[in-house]
Amino acid sequence: MEIFNAIVNGMTWLLEMLYSLTVAIGLPNYGLAIILLTILIKLILYPLTQKQMKSMLAMQQLQPKIKEIQDKWKNKDPKKAQEQVMQLYKENNVNPAAGCLPLLIQMPILIALYRSLFSFPYTNAAHASFFWIQNLSDKDPYYILPVLAGVTTYLQSKLTTSSNDPTQKMMLYTMPVFIAWVSATVPAGLALYWATFNVASAVQQYFVNKQTVAIKGEAGGK
Repeated sequence: MEIFNAIVNGMTWLLEMLYSLTVAIGLPNYGLAIILLTILIKLILYPLTQKQMKSMLAMQQLQPKIKEIQDKWKNKDPKKAQEQVMQLYKENNVNPAAGCLPLLIQMPILIALYRSLFSFPYTNAAHASFFWIQNLSDKDPYYILPVLAGVTTYLQSKLTTSSNDPTQKMMLYTMPVFIAWVSATVPAGLALYWATFNVASAVQQYFVNKQTVAIKGEAGGK
């Protein structure tokens, strides 16, 4: 618990340092500091996130073949189906658990950032505004950031969701609504963080997808 509190305090200190940076460049604003902090966290976690995204994309691309195997053997020999699915993973160098470890490593950092923003002490209230929001410690009065958080969650999820997986399709539509609802009930600084995080994740996923397609195209041409 002490380690987690230290991470939370570290996030708070880092946000204050980034706010000082905005002051130094003549654009003093905590909202800008939150955006910079979110981008900085994404850059630090980039290697882990990229590995997770590539694993998710690989799993998504194998879903049609997995479904064929499951449909073929589900009423005959479920054990055989499981063996063939594992063989499919092996042939394509896919580890179904590979996407979980990076996420587990990231979660304490992201939760600490969440906790820091939830109760962040804006030392200069005059610079805690953000466009239409008077203070980032308050809720967004016009629900613009919650809507953006929901829309960007959908766009980011769309890049990693398999159209052949009913569970993923359900999450594609329910998760953005849930995120938008949560963002509407928490301080606007958190909603700003979430929307920025989603945009950065979507941009990263776009390039991961593009890179993966290019690699597969080169492999197919040989």
